Amino acid sequence: MKSIIATIISLSLTLALYATDKRISRNEYIDQWKDAAIYQMVVHKIPASITLAQGILESGDGNSRLAREANNHFGIKCHSDWTGESIRENDDKKNECFRKYDDAAASFADHSDFLLKKRYAPLFELKTTDYKGWAKGLKKCGYATNPKYAARLIEIIEANGLEKYDEEGMRMIKKGAIPVELAEATKPTRKERKNNNVSEADEALPGVEVNFSRATLTSENNILYVKAKSGDTFNTIAEDLDLMPWQIKKYNDFEDSSKIEEGEVIYIKPKRNRAKQETHILKEGETMHDVSQKYGIKLSALYKKNNLSPGNQPEVGTKLSLQKRVRPT
Repeated sequence: MKSIIATIISLSLTLALYATDKRISRNEYIDQWKDAAIYQMVVHKIPASITLAQGILESGDGNSRLAREANNHFGIKCHSDWTGESIRENDDKKNECFRKYDDAAASFADHSDFLLKKRYAPLFELKTTDYKGWAKGLKKCGYATNPKYAARLIEIIEANGLEKYDEEGMRMIKKGAIPVELAEATKPTRKERKNNNVSEADEALPGVEVNFSRATLTSENNILYVKAKSGDTFNTIAEDLDLMPWQIKKYNDFEDSSKIEEGEVIYIKPKRNRAKQETHILKEGETMHDVSQKYGIKLSALYKKNNLSPGNQPEVGTKLSLQKRVRPT
């Protein structure tokens, strides 16, 4: 009996090791991550074919050490703004720092965030279905040093018919909605919500179809927002986006008595605890709330970083910190 149990345990361990070492095929990788790529296209206007091709190329179809051990499918390095976990790997230099994610979906979201930097702004002037233009543009903007990088992306896209996912993404954009299953593909982890000070209740539209009929845009701080229409109220915006009025107020630091003006930026996801820009000089007529909305930073965080009491209005010309807390003088 002991011999049989030992044999079973040995066989189980062998199978477990085999399953761990088994390589993912390209078709399996595409099937697993196409929804995440389409979701990023609908939300951020990055071609799904480009996202998939880059993931395939950078992660070796999800088989690289970075992909397996760090869920990093795009070889994104730590950089100075990374505060999460990391992993070391030889690249251009030995023992370089790469980002480590709780799950691969977070890697896809961070890849989009990376491409939203000003450096890649020219890409967003291209059509979302122009994968050739995007591939060449990525190389031109300095995404990769390999002179054949653009050609390799195009080859992967055409050899695997990835352009069909761009067409699928465009159909969703025109329809003005993201099916629930795609939203679930890139749902933030509990750790990501904690890092961004976002509760599970704050996540916009959990478990329902996301409506983009109001031409949803993405801010510089990577937050979804809409532009207010004439006559808008908390209720009309909330109704259009399947949100609750209290969410509109909370995400935008509005009071119950606040009035919404035509053309005003209305965030439909929580603002961040810090902005992309380091500082802002307060101008004539600007309020702390104006600065908060302009940069997508929570009003409470803006006060705290500048050692100001809530409701305090600094003088014109005051230099406000948007990232680090100012040392008390």
